[in-house]
Amino acid sequence: MNYEDFYQTLLPLEKSVKDSLATLQKLSRAISRETEAGDIRNLSRDLSALSEAAEAVSSATERLRETVSGFDSRAYFESGDFVEQMLASCQEKGVDVRGDFPVYEMFPYRVRLDAENQDIYLDRKKIHCMRPQSFVSQVQASQEKLNKAAFNALTFVSELSEAYDLALLKLKKHPGTDLYLTSLYKFLTPMGRFRKDYDQQSFAFDLARLYNSGIEETKNGRKFQFGPSRNNGKAIRILDQDGQEQYLATIRFFDPEE
Repeated sequence: MNYEDFYQTLLPLEKSVKDSLATLQKLSRAISRETEAGDIRNLSRDLSALSEAAEAVSSATERLRETVSGFDSRAYFESGDFVEQMLASCQEKGVDVRGDFPVYEMFPYRVRLDAENQDIYLDRKKIHCMRPQSFVSQVQASQEKLNKAAFNALTFVSELSEAYDLALLKLKKHPGTDLYLTSLYKFLTPMGRFRKDYDQQSFAFDLARLYNSGIEETKNGRKFQFGPSRNNGKAIRILDQDGQEQYLATIRFFDPEE
């Protein structure tokens, strides 16, 4: 099953409803004028035409309804057709996607497919959409909006350095020690309600913007350095300015003179 084929079936039926409604509205306006003007002859004629137009709207709507009701949305999801077409659309539109059914990452978003209820979740937001091309376009538009949003990389890295210093104290580590970014995230969001408003994917997106910013030090002149890890579970996946994936696991802040 391909939604684009189904979409092409719906288009002429939708147009038929639209055209019938346009005729209905045109006649309604004419009847208002004729009633006001006392043009009984044309009023009688247009009332008959209005009745026919109303029947045409009803008929066109019923044909459209029957066609839509014949679409097996559950089978469309469970067969894997939706996923296949979604991934193809991502490739066509240049939207980076990773993962396996039912969870995917379209950086910085987490996409979850609920085949049983035919729902799509973009992070925590439920999206009602059966057309893969439309869904991917929504993701792409949201990504572009995020990328255009104001971001002060210097402020972010300075806040990150403060969380780093706090983590050093709590974990009893020496200055300059590499700390996992996932650990720093917990220091940045110490309470559950903070993590709800600023989840780890949002943190990853800010890390990506910092990584791509070219900034190399904090406001007070401290240098910082990202590092990898052999433990992939600790690494945070980001996309660089060329759209290539990078994995950041640790960070350390240090005084360049020490």
